[in-house]
Amino acid sequence: MRHGRTDWNERRKMQGRTDIPLNDEGRKMAAEAAEEYKNVHFDICFCSPLIRAAETAEIFLKNRDIPIVKDDRLVEMSFGEYEGLENSFDIPGCPINTLFHTPEKYTDPPGGAESFGELFERTGAFLEEKVYPLLDEGKDVLIIGHGAMNCSIVCQVKNIPLKDFWSAGIDNCKLMKLI
Repeated sequence: MRHGRTDWNERRKMQGRTDIPLNDEGRKMAAEAAEEYKNVHFDICFCSPLIRAAETAEIFLKNRDIPIVKDDRLVEMSFGEYEGLENSFDIPGCPINTLFHTPEKYTDPPGGAESFGELFERTGAFLEEKVYPLLDEGKDVLIIGHGAMNCSIVCQVKNIPLKDFWSAGIDNCKLMKLI
């Protein structure tokens, strides 16, 4: 699940690891998702430590006896100096837009941004160390995170090529069953 909406989502600002809280709409989305998915079983929830994901997890799982475990490997992809940039698609030739338009060509991240290799390495280690062992035990695992971070997990689980990275996206506060 991807976190609920934030003010920066509304303004089309690149969030990355900038710790932006949910807005009222994001909180409402999480509460509505809690009702929509109230009969879906989970044994554990892992979430990003960033407030927008942690708050989504808390609202979504309120009144359910499901542990929420924060894991630093689930933070959003770093967009470096481009975090906070508004409407990057309106800036012709903006280097960070390669990440979104042609991800397979995003090989030299600009301005201190994280590479796909770094993103996949940390989320892949999380899957191997935390998720797969629990799945082998028959546990139902919920992960609440972010757009790019979630896409990296979906791509790895479903063997989606990098050129189709964004096709793996999850809408805000919607569940996607992977396994």
